[in-house]
Amino acid sequence: MTQTSLSSLSDDALDQLFLQARTVHAFTPVPVSDETIQKLYDLMKWGPTAFNAQPARFVFVRSPQAKAKLLAALTPGNVAQTTSAAVTVLIAQDLQFFQHLPEQFPAYDAKPLFEGNASLAQATAFRNSSLQGAYLILAARALGLDAGPQSGFNPQLVNEEFFPDGRYQVNFIVNLGVADPAGIYPRGPRLAFDTVAKII
Repeated sequence: MTQTSLSSLSDDALDQLFLQARTVHAFTPVPVSDETIQKLYDLMKWGPTAFNAQPARFVFVRSPQAKAKLLAALTPGNVAQTTSAAVTVLIAQDLQFFQHLPEQFPAYDAKPLFEGNASLAQATAFRNSSLQGAYLILAARALGLDAGPQSGFNPQLVNEEFFPDGRYQVNFIVNLGVADPAGIYPRGPRLAFDTVAKII
């Protein structure tokens, strides 16, 4: 039995996405345009989600006024890096994502699975919006941007300020822009395969 040969990305691409990429803690004042933000979304939206539900919702915080509102909800250690980022993305989850299922998942009527089961809807929204946030980070790197994901913030304050009707809830935050070398730290070690995985 012969194994089909795999088509891998170039080493340069793997470096850009994973091997040399870093979580960035400071950014240069290079702006991120509306066109780049749109391109970013149009790339990352193709990542898979359960039932093609796509529960993530994105707020691209770029204006000084919006940034000021967000900074008030951050832990002190995250203020400087968010201030320097060209744009900060709020990755939220839509707790009513299933309203879109008839169009997004026409294979069968999956909407009733979630419509009457709030705990299942919330778990599904959280899990898949987390996936979509990860896709966004990789898409940003693929487009030449640097990313700094963070969870050091008060979610209640963020929700009250940016999602007051309660349908959306913030999951985590990602700073985007062009890295300032001063904000790139040595990479921490990663766990070995045998520590975290097995083939059975």
